[in-house]
Amino acid sequence: MAFLAYIQGEDRNQIILFPESIDEYIDEDNVVRVIDEYVDQLDVMTLGFKHNISPSVGRPPYNPKDMLKLYIYGYLNRIRSSRRLEHETIRNIEVMWLLKKMHPDFKTIADFRKNNKKALKSVFREFNKLCDEWGLFGKEIVAIDGSKFRASNSKKNNFSNKKLDKHIEYIDKKISNYMTDLEEHDRLENNDRKLTTEEVKKRIDDLRNRKELYEGYKEELSKSEENELSITDPDARMMSSNNNGMDVNYNVQTTVDDKHKLIVDFKVISKANDLGELGNMALRTKKLFGGKKQKVL
Repeated sequence: MAFLAYIQGEDRNQIILFPESIDEYIDEDNVVRVIDEYVDQLDVMTLGFKHNISPSVGRPPYNPKDMLKLYIYGYLNRIRSSRRLEHETIRNIEVMWLLKKMHPDFKTIADFRKNNKKALKSVFREFNKLCDEWGLFGKEIVAIDGSKFRASNSKKNNFSNKKLDKHIEYIDKKISNYMTDLEEHDRLENNDRKLTTEEVKKRIDDLRNRKELYEGYKEELSKSEENELSITDPDARMMSSNNNGMDVNYNVQTTVDDKHKLIVDFKVISKANDLGELGNMALRTKKLFGGKKQKVL
């Protein structure tokens, strides 16, 4: 019986000669070379990035240009997680080339994004100016729409006054029941195992602490004049998503130019619906395009 030969891999124990430099692994038209060249010409001080000047004492931070290169690479490759980006620095040859084999940890990556929100928006504006100079915007037809982006904030950490009132009412009932148990604890005898007095008191203390926390949230809501409070992502709100379910989301308004399908402008809003945003985004785009009229879809 004849057997077909399979394609065979290399012997893992065979000694081979790798290229002399990591640069030889990256093609001349690889996008990481564009990222590297673009970010190197940016003025991170003018853009407002933190740590744009290295301190004279203490452990030096990572150069914001290097962190920005990693952030842009992650954006282009749909890698949002800071932990995944950290992992890419030790397994991905493109990221090794881009960061010159540096390995920032996930918290450093997350803090960079958190501490440089305004500066990252400024980079977007600078890139748009560059695209405009290169004639990549047609400036004739733009499309505007809103998209829901799920926040890191979980549903259980999103509160409204109604939800907080229900939590507090439930806790009051539980405390009342436990207080009744304490009063009857010495009078009732049963073979079934009951909570000790110390256990009941501990549970009451835990419930009171939770009630105090929820009352603090209610006070915070009252001062903010908002309808909701999100603990992890303060700007996120409970919204219906594309699958008609409810989740804590951001509503991102985006304007796209027709010529090369490039994003012209974006805006994150807390409202669940898009009412009133079409005209607002259209006027913003008109201003960005120097007052030129466009057809808006």
